[in-house]
This record gives sequence, C-alpha cells and structure tokens, in this order.
Amino acid sequence: MTAASAPRIGLKLATEDLGPAEVVELAVLAEDAGLDFVELSDHFHPWLSTQHHSPNTWVTLGAIAARTTHLGLVTGVTCPSFRYHPAIVAHMAATLQLISDGRFTLGVGSGERLNEHITGEPFPAVDKRHEALREALQIIRMLWKGGYQSFDGRYLQLEDARVFDLPETLPPICVAASGGQSLAVATDLGDGLFAVEPDADLVSGFRSAGGTGPIYGEVSMAWGPDADAAAAAAAKTATFGLLGWKVMAELPNPVNFDAAVAHLGEDDIRAQMPVGPDLEPHVEAARAYLDAGFDNLVLNCTGGDVRGFIRFAAEDLIPRLR
Repeated sequence: MTAASAPRIGLKLATEDLGPAEVVELAVLAEDAGLDFVELSDHFHPWLSTQHHSPNTWVTLGAIAARTTHLGLVTGVTCPSFRYHPAIVAHMAATLQLISDGRFTLGVGSGERLNEHITGEPFPAVDKRHEALREALQIIRMLWKGGYQSFDGRYLQLEDARVFDLPETLPPICVAASGGQSLAVATDLGDGLFAVEPDADLVSGFRSAGGTGPIYGEVSMAWGPDADAAAAAAAKTATFGLLGWKVMAELPNPVNFDAAVAHLGEDDIRAQMPVGPDLEPHVEAARAYLDAGFDNLVLNCTGGDVRGFIRFAAEDLIPRLR
C-alpha cells in the first residue's frame, strides 16, 4: 500500500466502558502512539448495566482537544434529531471545530431508543427516523452557512437561529449507513460514511453516487495478552453488538439489553471477532475493511486492556495495514 493510499487508523473509545477522565487520558496515549484519531460513542445510557459509564461525549471531546495537538476527533455517532435538536449539534460541532483547530468530524446516525426516548418525545419507526435525520442535516447545513435561519419541516422546526462562531473550514459530516435509506441520506446530505461491517456494496454505492469523503469502518477486536481473559472481558461488555441493528435500535434501557444478551457468551464473541494476542487474526479482520474500500479504520478494543491495545496497535498491527 502506497503512502498516498495509506488508511487513517484510529481508536474507538467506548464511553459506555470508560469514565470521562480515563477517556481523555487514553486519547492522549493514542496521540502519543501515533494513531490518527479517536472516535467517541455518544450515548445517554450504557448498553449494558455491566458497563457502568456514559459520560457526556461533547464535554469529553472538548477536554481531549485541550490536551492534544493533532489527534482527529470524531463522534461515532451522534443522533441530531431527537435527544439533541440539530441547532444544538450545529452549535457544538462548530465550536469544537474551532477549539480543536479543525480536527473534528461529525459522525451522525438515526439514533437508538436507548438514548433518544429519555426526553419523553416519541421515537418513531425507522423510515421516519431517516426522514427526521434528513431534516436535521438540512438544518445543520443551513446554520453553517451563517446568518439567521428558519426551517419548518414535518419533524423539526427552527426559528430565527444563528450560529455566530463558525470555523473557516466546516467539519465533515459522515453518516452511519447500513442499508438503502441511510445510504441515500449519506449520499444526499453527508460528506462521508460510517459502517460497522466491511460492506463493499455500501462503499461502492456511496462512491458511485459521487461521494468523495472519508469512509469509516469500525473493527471490533477482543485483543488481550491472554485470550481467555480477553474473551471474558468482551463477553461482559460487548455482546450487545451481536444482536444486530434492528434489535439494538429498539430496546429502551440497559436492563432490556441485559435480558437480550443473557444467552450470549465467550463462544459467541470468538465467532464474531478476533480474540487474544495473536496478530494475524486482527490483521485479517482489519484488512476486510480495507479490501471493501474503507479508508478510515476505527479499531475497537473490546478485550478490556485498552492501554495494552494501543501499544499493540502502534507497534504491531498498524505497520501491517499501511
């Protein structure tokens, strides 16, 4: 792989598994180790009660921006249409882009009931969520043009609002996609794409529609110096990801996810992601995304030892992927 085509490689920091101070410290370690960016999930609740955390992602990203100099910052992903009004997201993203000197990427998606139901407002069926996401991105784009803006949509309204502090270079908007509806939003209103499977059809669909921006792929890896301990750690905190998006988007609270994953364990983790210290399975998992056309890899360590994983990624894994 040539230097010109080398992928950007970053670290997923799952805020459900980590307190805010630890997230910041790990981001600093990631920058020092040479990773290109960190991606933070943006949830109100953790997925599982065993995870114990869910700090505010935007506050945490601001702290990371203050402690780092060149590390990219990414939300993976924010729902800008229910728990947050898109005007608030437009405001926060513009400010973060300014204080980070242009290092921020706004990753967005249609949301999960786990986080979005908390305001008491209805969380509609999936087709309506995509329509609301489309309106939210229209509002964000309008506000980023400057001046006072209003919008009267089916799901969202904006009245005489202006974001006063706008960066010269706006953050790219990357849309989480897993099928036709979300891909259409990405191609119409996004700059780039997010996905959690090495789906070449998504990539080709985005590119064939004229999309030229970054394509992020999240690669789950239960790395650890001891394979059994890594599998056990992943089984404690990462089995929710094995349920599939149709389930993950619908359950309202950690207790519901606890019940849904009660039958899943270490064998299921081993069947879905590389486990343990051996390099080759992790290389193979990451290369599947590169082969599918992804140009930004998000390494998601589910094996518990994130500090050790940062060293492993910097010294062993990343050199094999570039």
